[in-house]
Amino acid sequence: TYAPKLILLDISNINCIQDVAKEILNCYGCVDILINNASMKVKGAVQSISLELDKKIMEANYFGPITLTKAILPNMISRRTGQIVLINSIQGKIGIPFRAAYAASKHAAVGFFDCLRAEMEEFDISVSTVNPTFICSYHRQPAPGNWEASIWK
Repeated sequence: TYAPKLILLDISNINCIQDVAKEILNCYGCVDILINNASMKVKGAVQSISLELDKKIMEANYFGPITLTKAILPNMISRRTGQIVLINSIQGKIGIPFRAAYAASKHAAVGFFDCLRAEMEEFDISVSTVNPTFICSYHRQPAPGNWEASIWK
C-alpha cells in the first residue's frame, strides 16, 4: 500500500496537466483507475455568454479530461491494463436551454471517450462514461457583470 499524496490540479489549466501526470507516475509507477470527475458549468442564454467563457468551459470539461487521459494512457497501454472513467452529465446526451456551452463540452467529451473505448479494447483497457442526471453542486451568486462568479464548480 501507498501513503496518500495530495496533488493539486486545476483541470481547466491544461498546461500543468502533463507535469502533474508525470509527478503521479513518478510517485506511484502507474495508475490503475483514472476517474475524470471535474466539471465547470455556467447558466445563461447563448447570446449572453461570451466566447471567452465558452472556451473556459470547454477547457475544463473537454480538454482537461482528455489531456489528463492522454498523459496517463501510454502507461496503461504499456501494461495492457487499466480503467478510465468519465463522470459526465446527462447533458452530454441531451441539451437543455441556457446550458449550451456546458452541454456542448459534455457532448464532445462523450464522443471522445466513446471512440477511446473502441480503440482501447485491444489493450484490455476499460473506458466508461457515467452520465448522471441533474445534481446540486456548489454555486456562488455572481455580482452584476462578473461572469466568473456565475460558474458552477
